[in-house]
Amino acid sequence: MKRNEMMLSTGNTNRVYGLPQLVWSNRVARAVEQGMSCYPIYRKLHFAARIELEVLLDAIALDPSWRVERQNAENLFIDGEGIFVMAYGSRKAEYCSCVFYIWAADVAKAEAAKACILAKAGSTRITEPMFTIDWNFVTSNGIDSAEIEELATDVLYNSAYPEIVGGVHAFIARYLDAKATVLVLQGPPGTGKTRLIRAILAEMSRRKGEPARVMYTGESKALESDALFVKFITGEDDAFVMEDADHVMKPRADGNDHLHRFLTIADGVVRSQGRKIVFSTNLPNVGDLDEALVRPGRCFARLFVRKLTAAEAKALAMEIAAGDAEKTGRVSQAFNEEAARGRSLAEVYQALQ
Repeated sequence: MKRNEMMLSTGNTNRVYGLPQLVWSNRVARAVEQGMSCYPIYRKLHFAARIELEVLLDAIALDPSWRVERQNAENLFIDGEGIFVMAYGSRKAEYCSCVFYIWAADVAKAEAAKACILAKAGSTRITEPMFTIDWNFVTSNGIDSAEIEELATDVLYNSAYPEIVGGVHAFIARYLDAKATVLVLQGPPGTGKTRLIRAILAEMSRRKGEPARVMYTGESKALESDALFVKFITGEDDAFVMEDADHVMKPRADGNDHLHRFLTIADGVVRSQGRKIVFSTNLPNVGDLDEALVRPGRCFARLFVRKLTAAEAKALAMEIAAGDAEKTGRVSQAFNEEAARGRSLAEVYQALQ
């Protein structure tokens, strides 16, 4: 073997995860070696349904139009004439979430496979806005990720955010329409920062007409290299969310080594692509944040989400109760005990349970 041939051989290493990827990789490799086309068409199908995951996958597995192998209760792969599908599912409290990677010999076969899979879900398929969290974390092999499907059905009340002039939904619309990339949500725990972030992602999904994708990490070690940022710039994520990002947002003069990468991407490709970067932090003071991060043009808003006054909290609780006698009674009892004390949004919802 010549030296350049050896280099090609040793460099053609591919790590696979599980039997489906092994089967698919071997077929594609053989097709390339023989100068043939194996699966030139690729599609991805991602949806959630209010049905037990096992029931849905059982129905797909027993369809007579293809052969199915099942390694466990949460995934399978479909092998048919000119079609190969890897399917992965996860369970939620009220629904299941599934993703199907479809390779086909032609467009017709790919679309037929999608239609057949969706038919198994039928009326149980969820049509409300959803978003997909691309959760990134550090393992012994480097940065790994997992997808988590979330149903975006949270109801936001303007009275829960009195600091937002003009109402919550108008604020979200202005942010998504703005050229500025960064949004900073600052305030004590339980004041509704996460709920507001979820509403932003839900609106992204409504505008796309499909689940928005959000890159998420809570690990500072994941930010120590450029890998995650390159993935965000070149990938399909619509937003990058960091909650409890105190360690990222402190001034660089205090030894913060992570912020410069966010500053770099916020003004470049990310802005031109219309992607967003959202930080939430419990840091109490404006001076705790790096000035470069929150400068106008880069940062759409730095919103301090505060606790509600006693009067604001009670009014919001009554609005959420919406005349329900049982909930109204809980509100009266909970808010009359310590009438003068301010409440977080989390405490308001807890009082209604």
